[in-house]
Amino acid sequence: MSNQVKKNALRAGTITAGTALLMLMSSPAFAVMPDDGDDPGPGLNVAETLGLYVAAPIVLFLVIAGLVMAGDKTRKQGDSKS
Repeated sequence: MSNQVKKNALRAGTITAGTALLMLMSSPAFAVMPDDGDDPGPGLNVAETLGLYVAAPIVLFLVIAGLVMAGDKTRKQGDSKS
């Protein structure tokens, strides 16, 4: 194997090991046992979950994209008049 291939293999192995180590360290080992003072509240049903995590981001994206396009359209119209 060439020197460059060995360096790439070492780099890939280091990144893989580092990623695995970080994932193991961040795993929720004690998440099953609630802490004192925890009050989780009621869960979300399917419609609330889809609305919060699917519909709301799509609507927000469309609103922002619409505002950007409207601003760009008015700027182009102003530039063409002069």
